Amino acid sequence: FVFVNRAPGTVLTSVSPCLFVVERCMCVMQSGTQMVKLKAGSKGLVRLFYLDEHRSCIRWRPSRKSERAKITIDSLYKVTEGRQSDIFHRHAEGSFDPACCFTVYHGNHMESLDLVTSNPEEARTWVTGLRYLMAGISDEDSLAKRQRTHDQYPFKTNTHTHILLTTVPSTHTHTHTHSHGCVLNLCVCRWMKQTFEEADKNGDGLLNMEEIYQLLHKMNVNLPRRKVKHMFQEADSDDQQGTLTFEEFSVFYKMMSLRRDLYLLLMGYSDRKDHLTADELANFLRNEQKMMNVTTEYCLDVIDKFELSEENKQKGILGIEGFTSFMRSPTCDVFNPEHHEVNQDMDQPLSSYYISSSHNTYLTGDQLLSHSKTDMYAWVLQAGCRCVEVDCWDGPDGEPMVQHGYTLTSKITFKSVIETIDKYAFINNRYPVILSIENHCCIQQQKKIAQYLRKILGDKLDLGETFHRDSKQLPSPHCLQGKILIKGKRLPLYLSIDVEEGEVSDDDSADEIEDDFKLKNSNVSCNRSKSCSDMQLNPFHTYISVMAGDWCEGLSINQCVLAASETGTPGNVLSFSETRAQQLVNHRAERFLCFNQRQLSRIYPSAYRIDSSNFNPQLYWNVGCQLVALNYQTEGRMMQLNRAKFMVNGGCGYALKPPPMCKGSFNPFCDDPLPAYPNKQLVLKIISGQQLPKPPDSMLGDRGEIIDPFVEVEIIGLPVDCCKGQTRVVDDNGFNPVWEENLSFTLHMAEVALVRFLVWDHDPIGRDFVGQRTVAFGSLMPGYRHVYLEGLTEASIFIHVSVHDIYGKVGTLHCSDITLHYITPVSGIFNIV
Repeated sequence: FVFVNRAPGTVLTSVSPCLFVVERCMCVMQSGTQMVKLKAGSKGLVRLFYLDEHRSCIRWRPSRKSERAKITIDSLYKVTEGRQSDIFHRHAEGSFDPACCFTVYHGNHMESLDLVTSNPEEARTWVTGLRYLMAGISDEDSLAKRQRTHDQYPFKTNTHTHILLTTVPSTHTHTHTHSHGCVLNLCVCRWMKQTFEEADKNGDGLLNMEEIYQLLHKMNVNLPRRKVKHMFQEADSDDQQGTLTFEEFSVFYKMMSLRRDLYLLLMGYSDRKDHLTADELANFLRNEQKMMNVTTEYCLDVIDKFELSEENKQKGILGIEGFTSFMRSPTCDVFNPEHHEVNQDMDQPLSSYYISSSHNTYLTGDQLLSHSKTDMYAWVLQAGCRCVEVDCWDGPDGEPMVQHGYTLTSKITFKSVIETIDKYAFINNRYPVILSIENHCCIQQQKKIAQYLRKILGDKLDLGETFHRDSKQLPSPHCLQGKILIKGKRLPLYLSIDVEEGEVSDDDSADEIEDDFKLKNSNVSCNRSKSCSDMQLNPFHTYISVMAGDWCEGLSINQCVLAASETGTPGNVLSFSETRAQQLVNHRAERFLCFNQRQLSRIYPSAYRIDSSNFNPQLYWNVGCQLVALNYQTEGRMMQLNRAKFMVNGGCGYALKPPPMCKGSFNPFCDDPLPAYPNKQLVLKIISGQQLPKPPDSMLGDRGEIIDPFVEVEIIGLPVDCCKGQTRVVDDNGFNPVWEENLSFTLHMAEVALVRFLVWDHDPIGRDFVGQRTVAFGSLMPGYRHVYLEGLTEASIFIHVSVHDIYGKVGTLHCSDITLHYITPVSGIFNIV
């Protein structure tokens, strides 16, 4: 939508070419479409599917469920086109035209609704309409429900980021401003329309004063009734006095939303006028936003795209509304828009990168009872994961299966997993994918595995001259584009090539439980008191090639790491459970870091995490471990850190390690790990908040009290850098709280640090989580920036960012017009909440 300036006595109008297409989709969907509903083991049922009159749920008939035959829009997770789901895979190939097929994933357990239309146009209409409705979710109840769904299935990464960022990838140059303005106005108008409709309790298309009061309470706005009444009367300009149409509500909302902080900022650069000229805007962009090569033409383009008043556009000036739209666009987001694309050197050896890795990729939930689905491979690969796990077990009729062994989780065929990986590995980027094969199969089924790998993956396995056993270093991600690497253990050398019997036991998190059991039941008391370095464990080497590897037999962890780093080939990989890896980190951090400079190590969650929870990956990133595998199906703090880590390089799954971690030696756990390097001083001014909702788990929902928000900023990196700081509490204001407080942090290795912004609702007996956004230090943009909270359409905090180099001992830093508050460091990395 593009707002048109409103003259006295006229109404606010909106125009959008795509709106007609969307409305046509809505009309078709509400009229109903006959489709075939596929089910496992059946030929399908013909049903009439339609969108209800409120556009809040999908219904179908006939159905024995009657009124319960519906799927609410706010429970939708993803809509995919074609025959991509498990249900479609079970039906004969070619039975349905892929252009007529689509799948709707919904609910807390991500059920699939698999539908086939009579022609491609009907399928396209429903896919377009459903995606539009999903993008429009913004009310708090829906957000809370959607967030709970994301907590279990977080793979649709785009919905975790502010809608403006995911729709228009931006760069820190003079491009895309037209798209930014259009997308911003589209999102704001869509959000306002939905907010208006939900506040209109009786559905008459008008809001009375009482409905306005209820809406303001829901939006966490605490304004004097006299002021609300005054703005209501100003906006109520038609003949129907006492009610607001949507156009009048838009005017009311704009009056209520006037940003004092942005208005003062504008006046500071406009010589106390209520607008900015092109030259004044250029001055602001150079001095505050640190933009380079700002031209008058670029500034005029910004004015043309973001200014709402045609009169101002003609004069070449930017008023407060246009300035607000510009400041809330992706151009002024806290995340560096250039980092939406690959921006790092991709020609270094694989060992010089952190590699996004998944554990038990096939599982949709916990480690005991959840389902296994090939869809999980499709999602994580498209989300940027570059190392997936495949647990292979003997299956019926000679067909190897993928499952979590010795549990009640469901099974899927190895063949279907490899077919899915082949299809989705390189859709979003071409950088290499590593298959971590956990092999529990007999020799005959291992041969079947090798057969499927060669047949399905074909040339993707052929490394040619890129890498061989005598190579002195690993190849680069750039050299391996489009290639799939197999991390697995080869058969013992004493077995002949035509052997039919035997056993190969590969790494398994169950080994950890078995070792603990043996240790606890040992009759030798000294075993119980052995230090980590003396425990006889069997970490293994796996060669990155098709079904090849070595076994590190009878050595302790420390001996194995030392032997591998001194004599092992670069293609050998060490793999540890988190508990074994933590022993290395605690006792041999420098040696472990040196090993990771030349070879790869993989860390996977402990077998005791049966709920599929995740460990803190930062502990292992600090010593240069590349393949830190997490349970992607479990959303939460650790996956948020993981996403932030890899967003720094376009989310391609490879993030370059800092130079000190690639060459040389240092102790990441000492108080001054890099004395020759300058420290960084990060100064954040937390200015204000915008449209902060009630906590997602609020028991009273919209009827609950208006929140008392405060902001906490947390640094996650080397232990010496880990610390927190927070603002004061603002009482009874979630709509536009103002803090105007400064926080300062000293970082010894900023390249590995993550900056986490959290908003809390203060409560007399504790605090309730409202939202968060985590950004890598290297992706922070300087100047005045908005920090949009993940998964919340409009909620943000407004900050100012500045970074300074510090040489020598850290002392008092003097910055003009800034008062610094030094933060108490957190003692140890595990004290981070």
